Amino acid sequence: MYRSLNRITEWIASALALAGGILLLAIVALTCVSIIGRALVPLDIGVGPIRGIYDITEIGMAAAIFAFLPWTQYREAHARVDLFESAMPRSMQKVLDLVFNAAMLVVASVGTYRLYLGMTDKMSYGETTLIAQIPVWQGYAASLVGGIGFILVAAFCVVRSLRRLFGLSEQGEPA
Repeated sequence: MYRSLNRITEWIASALALAGGILLLAIVALTCVSIIGRALVPLDIGVGPIRGIYDITEIGMAAAIFAFLPWTQYREAHARVDLFESAMPRSMQKVLDLVFNAAMLVVASVGTYRLYLGMTDKMSYGETTLIAQIPVWQGYAASLVGGIGFILVAAFCVVRSLRRLFGLSEQGEPA
């Protein structure tokens, strides 16, 4: 059961990270096209910058960042201060890992909940971006996908830390 859960969690985290990477590449490509279009304006070729590129970049960057959070959590790569951790006994390090992972689950849950509330607020007011007139809630919704993935992965990381603390291997037997 744990091995299946681990595979599913890793798939969720890597799929979201891959989607975030593709999104960043798309933003780079759109930005290049917009810059080239802006450079061609004086030549009167008829091509210009992409309307609302700043809005598109802002929304895309937020969604990409949230898409990377699950992978970072799965790999336990978030920044943390472990100045004295190497001097602690291994059992205390495992307890700290559990505490850090539980704290990240709380952060992921609260952040995603607030993101959801922001999205519903933007939907109710019909707010749009200034230039491209993109509904702002769509950016929140795109980020919410990564936020939900972050919660799922953080919950798995708590389970994984508990298993390490109690000395269980991936097969569920004592290591």
